[in-house]
Amino acid sequence: MSYISPVLWQFLTKWLTYFAIWPQEASTVAPMADALYLFLWGMTVVGMILVGALVFVFSVRYRAQKHPEAVQIEGSTLLEATWTIIPLGIFLFVFVWGAWLYFRIYNPPANAMQIYIVGKQWMWKAEHPGGQHEINALHVPTGRPVQLTMISQDVFHSYSIPAFRVKREVIPGRFTTVWFNATTPGTYHLFCTQYCGTLHSGMIGEVTVLSPDDYQRWTEQSTSGMSLAQNGERLFNSLGCNSCHNGTAAARGPVLAGVYGSKIQMDDGTTQIATDGWLRDTILNPSQHVPAGYKPIMPTYQGQVSEEGLIDLVEYIKNLKSNYRNQQTLVTTQSNNAAPTTPDMVKP
Repeated sequence: MSYISPVLWQFLTKWLTYFAIWPQEASTVAPMADALYLFLWGMTVVGMILVGALVFVFSVRYRAQKHPEAVQIEGSTLLEATWTIIPLGIFLFVFVWGAWLYFRIYNPPANAMQIYIVGKQWMWKAEHPGGQHEINALHVPTGRPVQLTMISQDVFHSYSIPAFRVKREVIPGRFTTVWFNATTPGTYHLFCTQYCGTLHSGMIGEVTVLSPDDYQRWTEQSTSGMSLAQNGERLFNSLGCNSCHNGTAAARGPVLAGVYGSKIQMDDGTTQIATDGWLRDTILNPSQHVPAGYKPIMPTYQGQVSEEGLIDLVEYIKNLKSNYRNQQTLVTTQSNNAAPTTPDMVKP
């Protein structure tokens, strides 16, 4: 924003920040959002002054004392077209600007680091792919796009980081995403901006932005020893998913290796893309997502797996590149469940 005027912008920044009116700009998108906001604010002030000045001038010029008898004044087509076309052009310009900014905020880059957020009354839980877990806190590095994949465990919430100029609704039963690229190390406020119950005002936290080296050290010190994908693999096997999704010729379920991001031909003739939300929904509502060539025999896991468990399963499937480990786990499980053979059981 310094291109407006370095002196004026420094004054406004310090004055507004001092009075807690203007949050600090701490992400790449923050200056863009502020530019649009200031443009709207400036147009509002200009419009207010212009309308107020015209009202004042006409009130004085055509007051009753000067014109005791009303005089018919014919309109001007050119004038009417002017004050219609110019505002329309400004509104269309703002619409395009806002739409461009919206799609920029809500379409993360392909190389964005993904962090999962689970909202619940009345706390935020962040889960990093490496297995780090945080409550009412979030640690991110500078200079790297970060995508937040969010879901609510109970009611509607809204994840807001004012310094990054990002806010996204967190909805039960559906993933929503938002991304940012933090630019300035520091600690910033985190709020829930959707009324979610009696302790809504206490659903706050902090976002800590670290340099890449400091963030690397933090991840090494905060790891639980198991990544989300590893937790998902353990849950995948404990639920018996590998008995059907093992990639063998006799498997009763489709191959999951490399399925993430691909187009799936469904039994009803439609084509669906295997996104995070699609994978989650197939676990909870498998009868609604039957791939072509398979029967709807998969049971639902609704109510059996927590949101954190669903995130682990999704992360595991996303990182599943081959069926080798599933097949090995299945063989081991079958061997352990097989009845032991003793000399007394051997027929002569």
